[in-house]
Amino acid sequence: MKRIGFQFKVRQDRLEEYKAHHQHVWPEMLDALRAAGWHNYTLFLREDGLVFGYFETEESLAVAQANMAATEVNTRWQEFMSPFTDSHARPDESFVELEAYFHLD
Repeated sequence: MKRIGFQFKVRQDRLEEYKAHHQHVWPEMLDALRAAGWHNYTLFLREDGLVFGYFETEESLAVAQANMAATEVNTRWQEFMSPFTDSHARPDESFVELEAYFHLD
């Protein structure tokens, strides 16, 4: 299982609304993430809007993203969430993958 870390930015003026939507992620989106191989998926948010995401997968970030891109629900979710990012791009297209350089079991 590979550990994946990534980051992207959320607009500071939309942080509370962004977090609120993640308290009620659509069940079909959660099912799609699981089916696409996203395990132990967690999002962390800094006060300035920087998001750090973490998940585990059998493949890579690129493969996990491609698996999700093939789903209709992901397209709807990304379009729904795009106004919350600084660039107004789809959040899943603005991920910056981070290098894993230390792990303690």
